[in-house]
Amino acid sequence: MSNLKLLFTYQGRNYLLPFLLISTLFFLWGFAHSILEVLNPHFQESFQISKTMASLVQAAVYGGYFLMALPAGYIISRWGYKAGVLTGLLLYGIGALLFIPGARINSFYFFVFSLFVIGCGLTCLETSANPYTTVLGDPSKAESRINFSQCLNGLGWIMGPFVGGALLFSGGSIATPYAVVGIAVLMVAVVFSRVRLPEIKDGGNDGEEARQPSADAAAKPSLCNVPFIFGLVALFLYVAAQTGVNSFFINYMTESASIDSKTASQWLAFGGMGLFVVGRLTGGIVMNYIRGEVLLGIYAVAASAATLFLVNSTGMRTLAAFFIVYLCESIMFPTIFALSLRFAQGNTKRASSLLIMTIVGGAVAPPIMGYIADTTHSMGLAFIVPLLCYIAIAVYSVFLRKVMA
Repeated sequence: MSNLKLLFTYQGRNYLLPFLLISTLFFLWGFAHSILEVLNPHFQESFQISKTMASLVQAAVYGGYFLMALPAGYIISRWGYKAGVLTGLLLYGIGALLFIPGARINSFYFFVFSLFVIGCGLTCLETSANPYTTVLGDPSKAESRINFSQCLNGLGWIMGPFVGGALLFSGGSIATPYAVVGIAVLMVAVVFSRVRLPEIKDGGNDGEEARQPSADAAAKPSLCNVPFIFGLVALFLYVAAQTGVNSFFINYMTESASIDSKTASQWLAFGGMGLFVVGRLTGGIVMNYIRGEVLLGIYAVAASAATLFLVNSTGMRTLAAFFIVYLCESIMFPTIFALSLRFAQGNTKRASSLLIMTIVGGAVAPPIMGYIADTTHSMGLAFIVPLLCYIAIAVYSVFLRKVMA
């Protein structure tokens, strides 16, 4: 019966179909994010720019999250989750198709603008889909449910570096993958425009109550409570760490392990992102037996240890450390997101907008890491940034265990 609660409410309402439809969106933004990790070194080579300058690729997309999150939240509050999804798909598709004229103009800054439009679209998608999955069933299974949805996100992360690396590091046009994605995304928008999705109001599923963290936290007004604010900080730091690691994986491996960019992109796609998917799938299962905040702490400590190894080592042996990091990162975003929503006190849509805003952390870490690498001529030292982030997430998990005891 515990497995049935994943997609059924206590009243027996079945949310399987909307869950499957919304989960397909996770693949789309996973692909969009992961292909950035190939664009970064590609732009360094093709435009002869520094690591710091190339980090504008990430800054544009993640900056879009910061600027668009509150408008996306307003759209969802005013017109519902479906409107948020359609807005996101349209912006995503338009931004991707802008790469076609961008390839002719061949301007780095035009590409950055196109990525910003994509980032605005992804913001609407994530603001809609992430909280929507958490309320499609028994509230006590929210962390498990969102981790299962995020498995498709992981598949997108695999395909991005693989497709992008195969094309861009073999002399292919940068417009090709984005043209295909743009058309596919707009076709998905047409499908969603014709599908009826159940609209779920803030405050629970069919009147059900979520597991309450503590009397003190629940008594505080609105979203001004320490657990939720700490969740915002933890999510900001996680995205900063993940984006930083992804952005400079190829640079790290080409400089420290002396392998070419195309091979590094394949290791990233099938090794790192493959384990990322495995981690999310197994994490969703394990959370039926181990509480999310506990598993989060275990993975954060392991990621910290592996990143410390990256700071102090070189050579192919560092690849194993990267794989540990990707495996441990897998559950962090969906778990922190779902745990934070437990303290939203009925303000799910507003809380989701604030949580999605923290994805701007992805615009912060790459420039800092790029600057460290450029000035010290050591890619390894730059990984101190994600190391500090993982340590903070481990502290957050310990805090939650005390609050939710």
